[in-house]
Amino acid sequence: MSRVSSLSILAGADALAELRDGGFRPERIRNFVGASGGPKWLVLHGLDRVLFPWLLERTTAPLHVVGSSIGSWRAATLATRDPLRGLEHLCHEYIEQKYSKKPSPREISAGGEKILTAALGTDGVAPLVEHALLRLHIVTARMRHLAAREGTAQQLGLGAAILFNAIDRRALGLSLERVVFDAGGDPGPFAPWQALPTTHVVLTEHNALAALYASAAIPAVMEGVRDPHGAPRGTYRDGGVADYHFGHEIDAADGLTLYPHFYGHLVPGWFDKMLPWRRTRGLKRTIVIAPSSEHVASLPGGKIPDRDDFVKMNDVDRIAAWRKVIALGEAMGEELHTLLETGRLGGAAQPLE
Repeated sequence: MSRVSSLSILAGADALAELRDGGFRPERIRNFVGASGGPKWLVLHGLDRVLFPWLLERTTAPLHVVGSSIGSWRAATLATRDPLRGLEHLCHEYIEQKYSKKPSPREISAGGEKILTAALGTDGVAPLVEHALLRLHIVTARMRHLAAREGTAQQLGLGAAILFNAIDRRALGLSLERVVFDAGGDPGPFAPWQALPTTHVVLTEHNALAALYASAAIPAVMEGVRDPHGAPRGTYRDGGVADYHFGHEIDAADGLTLYPHFYGHLVPGWFDKMLPWRRTRGLKRTIVIAPSSEHVASLPGGKIPDRDDFVKMNDVDRIAAWRKVIALGEAMGEELHTLLETGRLGGAAQPLE
């Protein structure tokens, strides 16, 4: 896999042929994807700063933006009236978050609420629902049985979910239902969703905050969200449990899917991280823009930030390391900007597995 300095550009077969034939035209982008991954998103900040205005300034047809967990929060800032402002507030508040030595789920959830409120700004969720061009799709997981409870019962329920998922990804549906909150009530090009039972709910000003909170509510770490307005009753948790990096539904049937991602590979669901043979392969119309291995090696500790940083580092060291990741990410953004402006993105692209 060849690289252009700090970037890896990977494209499915049809996307690669189009890039090399006619270049990268923004009007061809139909879908934009934001993955789960907690602090991993910080490595993409430099790319988001370039891609958000580039897309909005050039998009003329509706752009479907799908996200789970932190990916839904990035998607939400893209849909605000001032995406770069929202992105900077999201970044600042996310990096500066601090908790007690053994924080309760309520404490961590309160911290998340503070981060999201800052990112959305004074306009709140209205722009997410009313945006003229962007169609936001927020992925959540409505938990079933013991996994819907808090405490020890939840742990037992998650254990069962891990077992079901190991047998077959479709069996994970015994433990959860995917619930997607769709702006305008439009399920978009992702429907019908695969593998898991799925319900679509209209995204409104009455449920958008709850949907965003739920989409990032890490099981056993944060509180679940109960009974979002207009949705089936129950406990909603992190959308990444259902769709960590997503499956084949993200591949555009028409046009292209743009996917800034931490890695050059995709893991369908959260529990699939421990199953190396289960990967999303064969996407044809998707373009993945990821940090190169050389860029990752240059980051503090030689790795992309993750939730273990909260445990392995004190707040001072963690915040310094994460700020360094943001600073180094500026080079990724500059290189991407150059590739976009010069039309050389296609020449830098390599096949996506």
